[in-house]
Amino acid sequence: MTDSEPLQAEPTTAWLGWVVFIGILLCAAGMINAVQGLVAVFDDDFYQASTTRLVVDLDYAAWGWALLIFGVLLLLTGAGVVLGYRWARVVGVVVASINALVNLGFASAYPAWTILAVSFDVSAIYALTVHGGEAKALRISRR
Repeated sequence: MTDSEPLQAEPTTAWLGWVVFIGILLCAAGMINAVQGLVAVFDDDFYQASTTRLVVDLDYAAWGWALLIFGVLLLLTGAGVVLGYRWARVVGVVVASINALVNLGFASAYPAWTILAVSFDVSAIYALTVHGGEAKALRISRR
């Protein structure tokens, strides 16, 4: 079924709330990434670890731009999930998977933020793959 075909109402379950929560969680992970990225770009002295201690030896500006880009992608995807778009489920799983790997590479610089961001990503991947279809009810109710 494409997005242009008429949608049929399906019974909603309690998992719909979980999917909306995950959409909000993706937005939160995006904000964490964006803040981490902006700090890395504009104040690379903030991080105690030298770049040689990172998994990939790049300067903090490069890590910052990567985190900022993934942060924006996560914010947009989270909004798409909350609005019930199918593309957001697929993009959310892909972006959250890559984002978890990028954050793991940044772990020695700021472990607390990394643990938080990766846990958000893993929760989002689970919810979007197992119960992501529940979000279709959000689009149906707006029509």
